[in-house]
Amino acid sequence: MSKRICLINGHPDPSPDRFCYALSDAYQAGAQEAGHIVDRFDVGAMEFGFLSSPQDFEAKPPAQFDPVRTALTEADHLVLIYPLWLGEIPARTKAFFEHVACGGFFLKGADDNKSWPTQNMKGKSARLIVTMGMPGFAYKLIFGAHSLKALEAGMLKISGFSPVRHTVFGGVGVSEKARLTMLERTRTLGRAVR
Repeated sequence: MSKRICLINGHPDPSPDRFCYALSDAYQAGAQEAGHIVDRFDVGAMEFGFLSSPQDFEAKPPAQFDPVRTALTEADHLVLIYPLWLGEIPARTKAFFEHVACGGFFLKGADDNKSWPTQNMKGKSARLIVTMGMPGFAYKLIFGAHSLKALEAGMLKISGFSPVRHTVFGGVGVSEKARLTMLERTRTLGRAVR
């Protein structure tokens, strides 16, 4: 059965030389080979600023985010591919999601203090693919994958995405053979919409 995927290349640099760009291409190719529909957005190719007040977050975002919000509304599955920078998602990529989430798009606030906010992304699954220079096991074992867990819980699961899965690719600069293996694994994830 064909699924609709919203694929976000979260690398802030628009250069196609970035490994996240190649991973996004691999996922998209795998998904399209399997007959899935992919709406892709490259964060680095978009121009936008940062939110600076609660009022900014409550307002509707600029019109350039309308296609992203439409793709997310229609999607069965979200894929976010990004590099780990200073132990976190890049600031520009986080700002991208803040714009997308404006005005209660992901999570609509409760009408009173006794109700739980409405999870607007229920029925959708998600996959995070994170790249880093350090070995992936070190990020998980020594650092506890804290920023990945925070993104999963604080943005995706709270908004209703389920299941939320992740793939951590460490040592991305180690060897070309390792990178080719990562690309093929990502292409396989695209075919399976996982």
